[in-house]
Amino acid sequence: MLDAIRWDTNLIHRYDLAGPRYTSYPTAVQFESEVGSFDLLHALRDSRKAARPLSLYVHVPFCANICYYCACNKVITKDRGRAQPYLQRLEQEIQLIACHLDPKQTVEQLHFGGGTPTFLSHDELRQVMTSLRKHFNLLDDDSGDYSIEIDPREADWATMGLLRELGFNRVSIGLQDLDPEVQRAVNRLQSLEETRAVIDAARTLQYRSINIDLIYGLPKQTPINFARTIEEVIKLQPDRLSVFNYAHLPERFMPQRRINADELPSPEAKLLMLQTTIEQLTNAGYRYIGMDHFALPDDELAIAQEEGTLQRNFQGYTTHGHCDLIGLGVSAISQIGDLYCQNTSDINSYQHALADAQLATNRGLICTTDDRLRREVIQQLICNFSLTFEQIEQAFNIDFRGYFDDIWPQLETMAEDGLIELNAQGICVLPAGRLLVRSVCMVFDAYLEHQNRQRFSRVI
Repeated sequence: MLDAIRWDTNLIHRYDLAGPRYTSYPTAVQFESEVGSFDLLHALRDSRKAARPLSLYVHVPFCANICYYCACNKVITKDRGRAQPYLQRLEQEIQLIACHLDPKQTVEQLHFGGGTPTFLSHDELRQVMTSLRKHFNLLDDDSGDYSIEIDPREADWATMGLLRELGFNRVSIGLQDLDPEVQRAVNRLQSLEETRAVIDAARTLQYRSINIDLIYGLPKQTPINFARTIEEVIKLQPDRLSVFNYAHLPERFMPQRRINADELPSPEAKLLMLQTTIEQLTNAGYRYIGMDHFALPDDELAIAQEEGTLQRNFQGYTTHGHCDLIGLGVSAISQIGDLYCQNTSDINSYQHALADAQLATNRGLICTTDDRLRREVIQQLICNFSLTFEQIEQAFNIDFRGYFDDIWPQLETMAEDGLIELNAQGICVLPAGRLLVRSVCMVFDAYLEHQNRQRFSRVI
């Protein structure tokens, strides 16, 4: 793994395409309204029969301030009272879902995302966790992966202490960039001191893992200033880092219209930011996990990748891909067996459905055998950077070369270009191709050619 990643400008220019991030295959773009709550109940019954462990995702959509770059499903409000009616309905949903599962199914993974989960008051956070513990089998021994997204402007020592008491042992901290000019341009003023205080609290309170989110490609960013941010972040020694590429899609995401496109860095400057970031993090001992994720060598993700057990789901890279994922809250996505389904993205529709004692599922997809096969191929490539044909052939009773005959010329071209190694046994993504693994996965995506690529961010 020493040469886990190699920078190759020519390859990047050739394969830096717009396409999915493959937190699922098929992607959410394929979800259809024909799949609804009946399908979800059916899948929950199968999950109960199979006694599969669970991963829960809870969406808290509220934010006190708007960050202009944000593409998440959120409600911007200063009115903290907005949370209570929402939490009432969330509790109903928890109850409705849980009664179709077996109390013995353990919740190995829990994640609160948003929005800003710490928008909720201490009492409200306690209320949600009490409800989850009442209806689901949450672990009490701190062995689960229970994480929450933190905005350092909305959290202090008392909040961190409460979250630890409630059972959270991982935190993900939004930082994005430390440069005040950049922060002003995206409406997110946040000092290094605020961030450091939350991290110090997490360490003192013995949280197991700290993740920091950064974004490159924001307005007014320069390679030199972003390198300074990375320098400061390395000093904070997070266990994991996510370094996201900002995708400017103002036609899809309203808040981005407030960003002045003339202030965005050039494609060349963005590339240099990423290249410098990779060098800085690698020199500081971080491993490149894939896509936009880095981790220290003793982190679970790095170890899982070494052992070939890393997985990927709607929560990104994970060691809990074997769990059924249940999404709770507005716009939340579930993956249960071969079913994907998503709650309505409109908070009023969500609350109305549950007020009528109905689930808020409004679209989804049931995977076909072809979907499952391609999902496995993409998962292997994106997690392990390699794929053994025999394994796929045995699992799905196919001849790999024959099954994918139509895309073979594209794979051969990628091999000639030095992106992958292709032989009779399998595919290996080479160090120069690892940054571009999404482009390799796109070749296996049966839906992509019929989609508008502008819906997706570029690989780099």
